[in-house]
Amino acid sequence: GHHIRVPASALLNTENSLEFSFVTDIAASGASIIKTHDTDGSDYLYTLLVPADANQLFPCFDQPDLKARVTFHLRAPLEWNVLANGSVARIETGAGTRTTHFTETRPLSTYLIAFAAGSWQRATSTVNGRTISVLVRRSRFKEADTDSILALNHRAITWMEQYFDRAYPFEKFDILLAPAFPFGGMEHPGLVMYNENSFIFRDRPTLARRLGRFSTILHEVAHQWFGDLVTMKWFDDLWLKEGFATYMAAKAQWSLDSTTGAWKTFYQGNKPTAYGVDQTTGTNSLWQKLGNLDQAKSNYGPIVYNKAPSVLKQLNYLVGEEAFQAGVRSFLATHAYANATWQDLLNSVGKAATTPGSAAQWTRTMDDFGKNFMLRPGMPIVEQHLTIKNGKITALDLVQRPAQPLSGTGPWPMRTDVLLSYAGQPAVHIPVELRNKTTSVTAAIGKPAPQFVFANSNDYGYFLTILDTASVTALEDGALGAVQDPFLRTMLWGALWDQVRDAQYDPIRFARLALSELPREKDEQIFPSILSRMVRAATTYAADSAREMLRPRIEDALWAGANNTALPFGIRRAYIDSYIGLAKSDDALAKLTTLLNADSVAGEPMKDPTRWSIVDRLTVVDYKDAPSLLATQILRDTTPDGRRRAFTAGAGRKNAEVKKDYFARYFSDKSLNEDWASGSLGIFNSGDHDELTLPYLRPALDSLPYIQANRRIFFLGSWLGAFIGGHKSEAALKTVQQYLADNPKLALDLRQKVLQSADDLERTVKIRKR
Repeated sequence: GHHIRVPASALLNTENSLEFSFVTDIAASGASIIKTHDTDGSDYLYTLLVPADANQLFPCFDQPDLKARVTFHLRAPLEWNVLANGSVARIETGAGTRTTHFTETRPLSTYLIAFAAGSWQRATSTVNGRTISVLVRRSRFKEADTDSILALNHRAITWMEQYFDRAYPFEKFDILLAPAFPFGGMEHPGLVMYNENSFIFRDRPTLARRLGRFSTILHEVAHQWFGDLVTMKWFDDLWLKEGFATYMAAKAQWSLDSTTGAWKTFYQGNKPTAYGVDQTTGTNSLWQKLGNLDQAKSNYGPIVYNKAPSVLKQLNYLVGEEAFQAGVRSFLATHAYANATWQDLLNSVGKAATTPGSAAQWTRTMDDFGKNFMLRPGMPIVEQHLTIKNGKITALDLVQRPAQPLSGTGPWPMRTDVLLSYAGQPAVHIPVELRNKTTSVTAAIGKPAPQFVFANSNDYGYFLTILDTASVTALEDGALGAVQDPFLRTMLWGALWDQVRDAQYDPIRFARLALSELPREKDEQIFPSILSRMVRAATTYAADSAREMLRPRIEDALWAGANNTALPFGIRRAYIDSYIGLAKSDDALAKLTTLLNADSVAGEPMKDPTRWSIVDRLTVVDYKDAPSLLATQILRDTTPDGRRRAFTAGAGRKNAEVKKDYFARYFSDKSLNEDWASGSLGIFNSGDHDELTLPYLRPALDSLPYIQANRRIFFLGSWLGAFIGGHKSEAALKTVQQYLADNPKLALDLRQKVLQSADDLERTVKIRKR
């Protein structure tokens, strides 16, 4: 955007009105109005202004703490549908055009203003007097399960209204499935946008994909209250809306469908990602100092999306459900259609938790909570120290330390639930307050020796658990597979994996444990995470010789599992997906080529998304027939998604000229939308191509200021994750370290992003040296 200076002499000592004429860019990417030209000749436009791009759409004071009422008047071709934040007030028809006048909105921050126009097709549903429409582009309308999408949004709104004790705060609620959308969703009041590819299933969806879609819906609907009705005063408090939206989505999922294990889903979707970033030297606090809104893009990432909801779960546990809900309701009522800060939130929750005579205590508790979880960067690691004598516990100490020195000294005050597990007997749960560096769990002393101990049962605490040696041994010896609670089981797998990443547990040992336990695992959400970690342990963390020894055994196990029709669909799907991604032997590659023309795979009809995955893999490993198989698949799948997948597959060619061409297009091709570009980064940087892609690592790092200025909020993370994450060599690590050394004045936010992404590469190099 550009600054417009209004001379003081032009202002009257009364209300002033400014009128502007302006032209706004429309492009496939890098503009405030995104355009998609479909294969059937139709065009689609939609706006996307978050966090601070509204000034590229129209002249405005572009900051979240200045809210305004907005009225749109949109003139478009006669056959187009147009929609905006407000409701349609009236329509005027002209020569080949139609002008739609919309009603004035409630007060909105500029980043929430939105409209869309194009040859959209509409489906509508009315429930209890509320009408919701979903609009989809013409070529994909029949693919979209609009009935389910509408029903899920209705359910989400109703639940949020009841929990918050406040009606939906805007005039209407419409949905757009946006093509080439660079995010999962965006919460514009009255015009919520969802990623088209995530919401249209081209093959049978797994439970994880269905829950992912529902979670996105719940997240964006929760934003109507947290983010839209009450907006953070500045983007330094971005976590306030994103953390709450994710946390409320989990609470809603648990309430609406307790059978899917909402808190297990919440743990899997948030804790590993949050811990992965918060342990690094590039981490930052939840409240992130922001000097200028131009830097607001950098505040997006796992800290606000994954750590924040995890911290809110601890807050909820600390004060209790009744006080938490009352505090949230008070917060929304006090700051409706206005702005708030984290201090306002903790003040509301603290007051709700206060009972006669406890005001000072809760003030101190909220102050401590704010200092340690809002303002303090980094996270704690809690080590379990268990002592057994004569079959009894003589000591159980939980020792807390910061993951990085940048956090400073001193413990994080928390409440947790310590579990003692016994074979064939009920587990013992002990609530524990962690307020010192070392906390003695005195209630455990004298109890019989347990199979294992876990310091963060039910995932209330925000800390990484280092298991004691006796617990690790017990889990390896069969206790892990015998755990009946899938929530606890997935957390124990996570704890073991954390120790692999910390070079305290051998990756081959983990892979062998996973291979032995996978046949017993029947949970469709846990199984894929164990499988992916096993593959990463064996292919990335393990030394080359150990990897090649284990690969045939893994390939055989994956193929057998994929073809075992007695297994649940989600588990068969995870087996075949992993097999496709890992295949390298002549036998495995031959099986993949045969599958391309098969009628079924893993007991289900063969669909194009699976064929594309196979073509991707054959292309990456430079299979002799890969070019012709890719050409055949391009002719077979001429859909919009097929075009996207063809572009992605091309980036996986093991060819220096192809790599050069793609890298150049990421900067020069203005017709390349971000969805296509970001989707191709991973295969471009395939680990099988590390020698080809290493020369691009430094140029990719040098381009970071350009990426930050010209791409959307999540692209920078994807860029770094692909270009750094595609490597496991010490040469790549030295390239990153040299870049940081050569750029001592690199903006702090960019330096932090590099350090976050480089952490796993550094761990990989360290683990492989063992």
